[in-house]
Amino acid sequence: MAGGDSPLCVPDKKENENDEAASDNLSNIPLVDAPILLFVCFHKALRAELTELRCLAETASLENGSGCRELILELQTRFEFLKLTYKYHCAAEDEVIFFALDMHMKNVACTYSLEHKDIDDLFDTIFDCLNDLTCQYENISKLFQELVCCIDTMETSIYQHMLKEEKQVFPLLMQQFSPKEQASLVWQFICTVPVMLMEEILPWMIAFLSGDKQLEVVQCLKVIVPKDNLLQEVLIAWLASNNPAFTSACSKTEGVQCADVSVAMKNPLRLHSLKRSCIEISKWMKANCRGTDDGVKQVDVLHLWHGAIRKDLKDILEELYQLKNSSTLQNLDSIVIQLKFLADVIIFYSNAQQKLFYPVFNEFANGRVSDSNENFPSESNIGRLQQLLFIDIQNGMPLCNFIEKLCRELEDFEIGVNRQFSFQETEVIPIISKNCCHGMQDRLLYMSLLMMPLGLLKFVITWFSAHLSENESRFIVYSLKKGTSLVHKSFTSLLHEWFLIGNSGKASIEKFQDDLQQMLKSRFSFLSEHIKEVAGYIKPCKGSTTSFNKGKSLFSYSSGSDNVNKYDMPYSSAVNMHIFFPGTMRMLDLYPRCHVEKCSSSSDLNDPKPIDIIFFFHKAIKKDLDYLVVGSAQLNENAGLLTDFCKRFHLIRFLYQILSDAEDEIAFPALEGKGTAKNISLSYTIDHKLELKHFSRLSLILDEISELHLPVSCVDSSKWDQRMLKHHALCRKLHEMCTSMHKLLSDHVNREEIEIWSLFRECFSQEEQGKIIGCMLGRIRAEVLQDMIPWLMESLTQEEQHVLMLLWSMATKNTKFDEWLREWWGGYRIDKVAEGSNNNPSWNVDPMEIITTYLSKEVLDNLQGEIPSDKSMNFPQKDHVCANCESQSCNDKGKGEVFNEDQDNCECSKCTELSDDSEKNTCNEVAKVTSLHDKKGPPFQACQNSRHNECLVTVSQEDLETAVRRVSCDSSLDPQKKSYIMQNLLMSRWIIRQKISHSKVIASRNEQEFPGQHPSYKDSLKLAFGCKHYKRNCKLLADCCNQLYTCIRCHDEIADHSIDRNSITKMMCMKCLMIQPIGATCSRASCNNLSMARYYCRICRLFDDDREIYHCPYCNLCRVGKGLGIDYFHCMNCNACMSRSLSVHICREKCFEDNCPICHEFIFTSCSPVKALPCGHLMHSACFQDYTSTHYTCPICNKSLGDMQVYFRMLDALLAEEKTSDEFAGQTQVILCNDCEKKGVASFHWLYHKCSFCGSYNTRVL
Repeated sequence: MAGGDSPLCVPDKKENENDEAASDNLSNIPLVDAPILLFVCFHKALRAELTELRCLAETASLENGSGCRELILELQTRFEFLKLTYKYHCAAEDEVIFFALDMHMKNVACTYSLEHKDIDDLFDTIFDCLNDLTCQYENISKLFQELVCCIDTMETSIYQHMLKEEKQVFPLLMQQFSPKEQASLVWQFICTVPVMLMEEILPWMIAFLSGDKQLEVVQCLKVIVPKDNLLQEVLIAWLASNNPAFTSACSKTEGVQCADVSVAMKNPLRLHSLKRSCIEISKWMKANCRGTDDGVKQVDVLHLWHGAIRKDLKDILEELYQLKNSSTLQNLDSIVIQLKFLADVIIFYSNAQQKLFYPVFNEFANGRVSDSNENFPSESNIGRLQQLLFIDIQNGMPLCNFIEKLCRELEDFEIGVNRQFSFQETEVIPIISKNCCHGMQDRLLYMSLLMMPLGLLKFVITWFSAHLSENESRFIVYSLKKGTSLVHKSFTSLLHEWFLIGNSGKASIEKFQDDLQQMLKSRFSFLSEHIKEVAGYIKPCKGSTTSFNKGKSLFSYSSGSDNVNKYDMPYSSAVNMHIFFPGTMRMLDLYPRCHVEKCSSSSDLNDPKPIDIIFFFHKAIKKDLDYLVVGSAQLNENAGLLTDFCKRFHLIRFLYQILSDAEDEIAFPALEGKGTAKNISLSYTIDHKLELKHFSRLSLILDEISELHLPVSCVDSSKWDQRMLKHHALCRKLHEMCTSMHKLLSDHVNREEIEIWSLFRECFSQEEQGKIIGCMLGRIRAEVLQDMIPWLMESLTQEEQHVLMLLWSMATKNTKFDEWLREWWGGYRIDKVAEGSNNNPSWNVDPMEIITTYLSKEVLDNLQGEIPSDKSMNFPQKDHVCANCESQSCNDKGKGEVFNEDQDNCECSKCTELSDDSEKNTCNEVAKVTSLHDKKGPPFQACQNSRHNECLVTVSQEDLETAVRRVSCDSSLDPQKKSYIMQNLLMSRWIIRQKISHSKVIASRNEQEFPGQHPSYKDSLKLAFGCKHYKRNCKLLADCCNQLYTCIRCHDEIADHSIDRNSITKMMCMKCLMIQPIGATCSRASCNNLSMARYYCRICRLFDDDREIYHCPYCNLCRVGKGLGIDYFHCMNCNACMSRSLSVHICREKCFEDNCPICHEFIFTSCSPVKALPCGHLMHSACFQDYTSTHYTCPICNKSLGDMQVYFRMLDALLAEEKTSDEFAGQTQVILCNDCEKKGVASFHWLYHKCSFCGSYNTRVL
């Protein structure tokens, strides 16, 4: 079962290490001290079983399916057992363990219940693969590989789920519950699982444990099981069972005697494969063993069984009719409890009929039971009745409506039960009685009992025995004493004892009903009364004051440890409802759960909220997870895709880690700070850590694959085949892990959207959501945003893109993010794209076209006459110009470019299209990546002929005013465009003069050298290029001065004006002195791509070799530091980069966009360090040092600059020594405290006045 020597069959070492590390602390705790850890033993067994099953499938995939039929049958049997076992485990956790924990620790259990639903779907996928293997005879190896992939996905999901439970849930259970209470929870689980299944689970589980741990389990069960020798003997017998874990369904040896049928039925009686086993046995019985008619028919006991059920249903219905017509409702609680009990009895009995009796009947009758009979009660039959029995008390229902509906549903249910029983009595029972021997009938009856849970079985036997006469009881007692080889003798004795209790009268009907009501009413009696009782009641009818007793719940199902003395067999009906009728359970709001089922898990484009940015991020993650699954499958055949796959993988990994860290450190603490959602996020935080480990394991496999891909010439040809085999094995493993990660992350994201992010919409206002998203975005560096934004856009529709940009602009409204985006993304504007409106006419439209459109015809003719014919040009007509303006406006709005240059520190990403494929040719298309240098040039387009410029300067003021009036009267123009054109008309002559002057400057550059065209040095020894501000290997060409400067600050210190950084388009390499377009390296070949500096920012035109610098996309400036998310974050409200130690600070809107109150320099662009004052105002650190030498209050708000208690005590001592003159003795003054901002009264003093509230002397007299 270990899979031979294949390396693929070896369990993942890292995963095992993780499991052992997580279980170390728990495994060292004795089970007797923490009985709840018996579930951890189940975890170990489940892990080991999944590992063995995966190895079996992997071995079969490598052996090309040899002997696969037997293996497929074994896999199906073991997975059927595993599925049923795990379903009961999950249901018990949901309805017993997690419910108990939720009473003490809210918001923990709901997440794990959601995970149970996700994992349950994986079993269906595995059975689909097994069915394909059963039906097909070709490509068996490939089908087995798909099966391995499915098993690996399940294994990874269950491993992570159990690991989280061991890290979070079980420590909480040990902390919140005493050992006695834990034992009660485990005992309730044991009593809720069908006996037949529990007989197999216990020996299966203990087989995977060490000898010492097995002894611990035995001692633990003795503590868990009530002090009943027979009960303890039964469980110990189950543990000590030496039956093989998995055997064939039945013996197929011919010639076996009838008495040996027990051997065939003893081992394979698994609840999951019972129907198949009984069909095999029935065929054997039909051929070899006929019944004998001796007058004793064991199956006739079923007539008595039917009679007891019919009688109780009829009695309950009569009682309901009486309640309906009376005003007293005291017995309603008891009626509902009895109905729940009978519903469970009928459900398990019908299941026994389907799995045991009907297969035998079909074989002997040569027919088939109809679906209506075989599947009774179906979910539709019992669903409405169960909804009434488990009605949600929070919603409430008038009593008269409740009783009326209950009567109606019970009538229909009784009709269905009677029809079903009549069919069994007239068709099924006679056939079985005629064709099956006594031993076979005994075993069928025993098996039907074993299909019930232990807790329910005791009540059923007690209840049934109370309905029998003395003669009927004598026959059943005889059968129980005789026993069967199917069950252990101690279990037969236990059943006999329970039967005698009911039949001897020791337990009256009234006492039975009281015990039943006690069992089904209180969930955990060890809990305090205010927790145990479900608050609320069913509303009475109008005018009626009668209702259920407050505090008495109709909906709970089990008892706890203290209840063992009164009733030692707890039982949870809801667990079995999960197994048989999961759809009904989903409809029933049975417990006070999280609101997750009712919440929206997607963004609403019609009502966008800032938190919806997370939903867009999740959509992009899901799309890339699909790519990883598809891409990993293609790598096996096409190794050339490896480079692109690795790049995409590392991008997803990096962006997901950024999102996870932001959620753990910002979003989740904010949500839990609300109080109502406390503890809800810890499970997701653990998920993040485990998922990042999964990414790391994937990265290691990718590294191994990359190492195999050396050039063919570098690899020995004899080893190439071995490399390819290893390559295929690694690619299969990569695909399995990518599929597992797809399942993990997709389920994780879906659960987050359902449980976590939907709460943000409810608990936080739009402004609060904006702050949370702003804090998350404020940790993301510019380089990351250049990858993230195109990555997000690629996954969204055009409408979603617009909504995303609108939400992004809301979160960054106080910052320079829009400005940064325009500079990086070639003119892209958040506000215009998000609003979906046209931009204003662009400022770079040539005003000459506008002027010539609105000048009179005479003026244009005169201008044409002044220009030689060979130099003349045709002026555009009015309609053409308007169309051109609109087109330009549309282009500015819809198109943008991402600049991609070779940079050390500022690596940009390629742009992705913002629109759908169907709209690629519209004005909303995003242009492809272009070079920065393609955009250089003067702001306005140069005139095609300088003579026309000179002629247009001569246009008179009167002609211009005429043109303005024509524009004003043009009804085809909207007011915004009309205002723009009129301004350009009035400024046309000034614009032309500027263009002429600018063209002369450009022409002169080619004729002479620029001032400063020589190297400059940072140090006096001239060893390093640069200036006193920066170390760099280049100078910048200032267009405004037509001169070279080492940096922008050098220019601003020397010149009488400041330079616009966007106007700098050229630089000079200080090694070769060549003037060239600005860039990260020198373009001259002789310099061999000399780097201009270690850090280069294309937006700020900043080069530096000395310090760690980053560009903040929200300040749109370069700052000193390691970067956002590392040592700094950007506060969106303050619009400032702050140290991460200041994550909690006094926030003032745009506080950095102000002058220093001392030196009056603009703080936002200042290069000097800034000091944040306690009041929230700012000043330079140097100014603070000078100012505080003589002052201790803020120069703006007058609050104290620190803790001044020492100074104030000195003033207290000083004033205590002063003597007030008699003239002012007893006089007071009204003061206002600058620190606490309260008005008060202080004793008269010419200078010092102490606040009576806070003790501060920072006051002023009113």
